[in-house]
Order: sequence, then structure tokens, then C-alpha cells
Amino acid sequence: MARPASALRFAPLVPDRLPDLERLFGPRGACAGCWCMWWKTTRAGFDAGRGEGNRDAMRRQVRAGVVPGILAYARSEAVGWCAVEPRSAYPRLARSRTLAPVDGEPVWSVTCFFVARGWRGRGITGALLGAAAAHARRAGARLLEGYPVAPRGRTADAWLYTGLATTFARGGFEEVARRSPTRPVMRLALGRGPAAGARAEVSPAAPAPAARGRARARSRAGSSRTRPSRPRPGR
Repeated sequence: MARPASALRFAPLVPDRLPDLERLFGPRGACAGCWCMWWKTTRAGFDAGRGEGNRDAMRRQVRAGVVPGILAYARSEAVGWCAVEPRSAYPRLARSRTLAPVDGEPVWSVTCFFVARGWRGRGITGALLGAAAAHARRAGARLLEGYPVAPRGRTADAWLYTGLATTFARGGFEEVARRSPTRPVMRLALGRGPAAGARAEVSPAAPAPAARGRARARSRAGSSRTRPSRPRPGR
């Protein structure tokens, strides 16, 4: 039986953790060969790279020092993912009329969640959102934006990869724009203290695989949806 969200630990995606992300995303790259590259390229570029190309693009970014998001761990297994970077890392947002910039303020953006099938419905998305806010604040961000869905009725999970508006509201985010009935733009002001919306049960980051190996060698105790392939909401 899967453990509750209170047992999770969180860590930024760095090169040593790429195998964890790849196991989490599986052969479909989370969905339809996306590998969380949808917001980072053009439609033509995305289609051309679908599958192996998008995976390689993700690998290159991480190995070059880009930290594109946060992994959630249950023990040593990655069970969830949240993409979070400065908004400028997502050129597709700039081309979206629905999700166009609200103002000239520099913001970070949460653009995608993915949770392992056996962990869905257990509050993992909310926990990831809190961890993403803490990560952005540590990196110097003052504002964090999200682009969730506010469905009017039952909506397939495949269309909820940007999160639900209710999850963001519970995390302290406030709506700052709505250019489409079901697509609010929501923001969180990040202060110096614990990030609003960060859950108290979030534990320190899980160690990278190499760090775990070194820790064992030194015998130190306690040492670090199917998304649719066709049109996506918010384009």
C-alpha cells in the first residue's frame, strides 16, 4: 500500500537523478513522448522531437546545469514530478493568448505535474506545489505563477497536468487573471519564511544516487497521465 504524502521527500532534478525521472516517466515520457518539453519548444519542434528527441533534450538541459523541476520521493523511488523554472524558460507561455504575461513582474512558473499511477489521489500534487514554492524562493524568486484548470464538470486526468485551481488556492495562490473561463492565472508571493502553501510534513531532499552510495560506503547513518498527444489546454 502506498504511503501518505507526509512520508515524501523532495529534491531538484540534477544529473545524478535523471535515471529516477526516466523510471518515473516510463517509456512514454510521462505522456506521448513529451518528456516535459511541451512548454519549452514550438509545436513543430515538439512533434519532431516526440519521444527520444524530447528525452535527449531534457537530458542535455539537466547535464548543462539547468534545474527544470522537483522530484518527489518515497524512500528511494521517485513518485512525482513538478516542472518549475523562471517563466522565461517556457517560450510557449509567451505565445499563448490565454496565459500571456499579466504584467512586467519577473515570475517563476509551475507548468506541469506528473504523479505515478499508484500515488494519485493522495495529495501528492499539493505537496509538490509546496516544495516547488520553497525551491523557487531559495533561488531568489519573489513571485510564483501557476496555470491550473478550473473545470466546469468532470474532466479527464489527461487535461489536468497543469494542476487544479483548487489545489493552487489551498497552497495560498490567488487568481490574478482569467482570459478563459476554465484557465485562471494564479500567483503566490514568496516571502523569506516558509513558502506559503509548503506543507509542514515535507522532509529534506532525498539524496542523489551517488550520494547514497558514498554514504553507505562510509557507513554514515541518515546521510541527501496520460497527457493527450493532440491539442492541449492553454495553447
